[in-house]
Amino acid sequence: MRNRFDRELVQLNDELIEMGSLIEKAIEMAVTALVKQDAELAQKTIAMDTEIDNQERTIENLCLKLLLQQQPVARDLRVISAALKMITDMERIGDHATDISEITIQLADQQYIKELERTQEMAKEATVMLVKSIEAFVNKDIVLAGEVIGRDDRVDELFAEIKDELIDLIHQDTNNGAQAADFLMIAKYLERIGDHATNIAEWVIFSITGQHKSYETEKNGQKA
Repeated sequence: MRNRFDRELVQLNDELIEMGSLIEKAIEMAVTALVKQDAELAQKTIAMDTEIDNQERTIENLCLKLLLQQQPVARDLRVISAALKMITDMERIGDHATDISEITIQLADQQYIKELERTQEMAKEATVMLVKSIEAFVNKDIVLAGEVIGRDDRVDELFAEIKDELIDLIHQDTNNGAQAADFLMIAKYLERIGDHATNIAEWVIFSITGQHKSYETEKNGQKA
C-alpha cells in the first residue's frame, strides 16, 4: 500500500512540473507577444489557459484520490494540502498571462511610448521564481524556497521603477496616459505573478516544516 502511495506522490510531482512548464511557456509567449506586438501569438497564449485549467483539475483529482483512497500520515497530508494550495496560485499565474495577452491584442496596432526592457526583466525574474518554487517542492528544498521568497523584492523594485517611468511619460505628454495605464496593468500582473510564486514557496516550506508564514503571523497577532 505504501509503495503505491509513494508512486502516486511521484506522479503528483510530475504533474506539478508539467503544469509549471505550461505556465512558464505561457508567460514567455505572453511577453514575447507583447514585445513583438504579435496579436496572433497573444491569441495562442490565451488559448493555452484551457490546457492549464485542465492540468489543475488533473492534479486536484489526484490529490483527492490520495486523500480518499490512501491513509496519509501527517507529513503526507501536508504535502497533499500544500499541492492543492499551490495549484490555485499556479492557475492564477496562468490567468495573468492571459490578462497580459488581452492587453497586447489591444495595443498591437499602436506605436509604443516606451521600451520594454524592465518589463522583460520583471517577467524573467517572476518566471525564475515560479520554476524554482516548484523545484523546491519536488526536491523538498527549504533553502531554495527561501531564496524564491527573497527574489520577490527585485520584482517589487522593478514594478516601482516601471511605475515611476510611466508617471514621467504622462507628465511629458498627457496623450501617453491610456497606453501608460495599460503598461502599468501589465507590470501589476507581473508583480502578482511574483506574489503567487512567493505563496507557492511558502506552501513548500509548510509541506516540509508544518509552519506557514501567514498562519504564524495571524497567531502572533492574536497573542499580542
